[in-house]
Amino acid sequence: MLNALKTTALLAFLSSILVAIGYGFGGTTGMILMLGVSVVINFGTWFFADTIVIKTTGAVPVDRNQLGWLHDEVEDLAQRANMPVPRLYIVPHEQSPNAFATGRSPNKGVVAVTAGLLQTLSRREVRGVLAHELGHIKNRDTLVSAIAATMAGVISFAARMAMFSGGRRDRNPLLGIVIMIAAPLAAIILRMMISRTREYGADARAAQITGDPEGLAMALEGLSRGTTRQPMHNQGAQNVHFIINGFAGRLGRLMSTHPPTEKRVAKLRAMANRS
Repeated sequence: MLNALKTTALLAFLSSILVAIGYGFGGTTGMILMLGVSVVINFGTWFFADTIVIKTTGAVPVDRNQLGWLHDEVEDLAQRANMPVPRLYIVPHEQSPNAFATGRSPNKGVVAVTAGLLQTLSRREVRGVLAHELGHIKNRDTLVSAIAATMAGVISFAARMAMFSGGRRDRNPLLGIVIMIAAPLAAIILRMMISRTREYGADARAAQITGDPEGLAMALEGLSRGTTRQPMHNQGAQNVHFIINGFAGRLGRLMSTHPPTEKRVAKLRAMANRS
């Protein structure tokens, strides 16, 4: 119930930003247009979130004949978590080690790993990563992350288009500047806050499922080193879904949708010391 209320509040907030942009640059007509756009986006994300992420990342189903042990791990973890077994995918062309989860509900859950992850981590560490992704699905984070990422992108695009399209002649120029800067910034900050909070929650859930917080801590350290050596390719729009920030550089860290890896590892090791 609480997650449903949070999702509804997120939809209302992001949609109101989009509607405000429409009104500021197109009056009542612009407001109605953007309201229609937000409805289409929200419904589209609800029904096709998993398809969008899978297609964008180039993920394909994992062949049990080739990676049977990976299927076994996911099935065992799902049973431990008392949840449906998610579909299992791999991003075969991506050498940067990473993983993500998507799907609007536990019954529609998807877990995907990159080829680089399987080449970088031990089986114990992979198990921790899989448990983290199942944690996102069980916590129903995946739908909220998809909505936040999609709406943030649309708001940024709409603000830029409205600024350079002319729009209402009687509008206040200062209003236009404020909307152009504040609207996309607010959407991006909200997306970052949502994702960072949920990463800690999924880490804790993974530790609960596996009973091995140290395994995930080691995995996060390995993923951090791996993505530094081999950053992600062309996955910027979907970075919010991955277990770790896949992009190098100061700007990538500053605008990261993920909390610092060091803090996540410290929390997990504190859990391990208490157990």
